[in-house]
Amino acid sequence: MTQPPPDQTLAALRQNIDRIDSDVHRLLMERGEIIEALIAIKARQGGGSAFRPGREAEMMRRIVSRHQGILPVDTVESIWRIIISTFTFVQAHYAVHVDVSTGEGAMRDSTRFHFGYSPPFIPERGADAVIAAVAQSGGDLGLVRVNSSAADGPWWNGLSGDNAPKIIARLPFVERPDHPAGTPIFVIAKPLAEAAATDVELFTVQLDRWREPLSGALGAQDVALVGNAPNDYGLSLLLAAPGPGGRARVERALIGSGVGQAPIAFAGSHAARFEHAGNV
Repeated sequence: MTQPPPDQTLAALRQNIDRIDSDVHRLLMERGEIIEALIAIKARQGGGSAFRPGREAEMMRRIVSRHQGILPVDTVESIWRIIISTFTFVQAHYAVHVDVSTGEGAMRDSTRFHFGYSPPFIPERGADAVIAAVAQSGGDLGLVRVNSSAADGPWWNGLSGDNAPKIIARLPFVERPDHPAGTPIFVIAKPLAEAAATDVELFTVQLDRWREPLSGALGAQDVALVGNAPNDYGLSLLLAAPGPGGRARVERALIGSGVGQAPIAFAGSHAARFEHAGNV
């Protein structure tokens, strides 16, 4: 820790804090003016999505990488997440539909940590309900646990189809063991025409049944099994693969396992998680 000069008084230190607080507020207002200009430009150009997961991920990488000092990285991450989410809300109002079927506490904590209090929090019962609400909305987001129960069927099938909602992010983006809002969550939105993060791509696959060689074949292609559940066809899988080019990896895994060709549908994509050693 840097020691203050001996002649620096408490009054002077507090005066510096007041100056910094004033500067932070002024800069936030200046950011708002830029966003206001951005809204006007987008309107003249015919609009466009306010959600930019790729840009958000890159911003968070830079912030966490350069952070140092006594201020916990939790605080820094949450402040910037709320700034990003709130200014996005200013551009285009949206609500957050949240699956609370397995408990509301952790999901509400994650929602408020990452999105603040400006977007309305709307509880939904089940991942299917979240996807349906997003599909019927004008531009809302949905939050679903990554390990959501598939007891009622493969919820991810609701992400299939060109116009169906898609996974656009995975939270928390900054991965660490002591994260205060560490519940793994998928963020779901209507398909993005641009600005999607494609480090990881997700696909639904429909099989008649599971085959033992499939585990090894998926691993050989660096494809992860995110979820599986029975459906009318037989078995539905949610798979994650490095992108771009994830579909080809999934296809090679299916062929290599002896499954051959099977119905594959794009379910979304998200940024690769950014690992951090801890809350320092």
